[in-house]
Amino acid sequence: MADLDGRAIVVTGAARGIGAALARGLAAAGASVALADRDLDGARAVADEIGGRAIALSVEVTERATVRAMIATTVAAFGRLDVVFNNAGIVETRDFLEISESDWRRMLDVNALGCLIGMQEAARRMIDQGGGGKIVNTASIAGRQGSPALAHYSASKFAVVSLTQSGARALATHGITVNAICPGVVETGMWDIIDRGYQEQGLTEEPGEAFRTLAARAVLGRPSQPADLVGIATFLASPGSDFMTGQSLVVDGGIVMQ
Repeated sequence: MADLDGRAIVVTGAARGIGAALARGLAAAGASVALADRDLDGARAVADEIGGRAIALSVEVTERATVRAMIATTVAAFGRLDVVFNNAGIVETRDFLEISESDWRRMLDVNALGCLIGMQEAARRMIDQGGGGKIVNTASIAGRQGSPALAHYSASKFAVVSLTQSGARALATHGITVNAICPGVVETGMWDIIDRGYQEQGLTEEPGEAFRTLAARAVLGRPSQPADLVGIATFLASPGSDFMTGQSLVVDGGIVMQ
């Protein structure tokens, strides 16, 4: 595994699921990690489990002031900011014809605007301190292929892929790379929400059916676990990825192939 000794990293949405797994893996590789989440108690529990140079911070990714405070506190604790993982996000299912303006705004605000604000504030800090940096966004295979039951979620993740490319071009002259990870069907609490939505829309009949059906598309023969994203995250945080930018890397067990 890549050596991240001395790297100061922020992970948003770190109280559970993919974010918590990333924080654990990055810390195990030697990084100092700030776990940021609107659920501060949850982030603290994971940070306490990690120990060492792990801290927990409160953040609302759609509120710029709290994102700035998150970064300032990280720098005060660790001395600098090297990598930010914009991982926080929400999911919701809706019949395509029933997506409302408020559904759309909430989804795009958290998943797309929240990502943009995180990128902007991280980049400002990295530019001020000099020496470049790395920004990694969590997109999804839903940002590669649209879904009628998840249209506004898919749109928000397509936006994350686009922001990744735009940010990579905008920030390259400052030595800042921007990449994204596109997970597939990952066994987290988000899939409880998706499963319930599929049942409510009459697309499935049994609890867990949507998860099992969609996970079965992975040619590697099993659902993804949050820990499956740690390897690519560690690589993207390490010097090994210094010449990679603007890429959205699919890690889904072979559901979507490019």
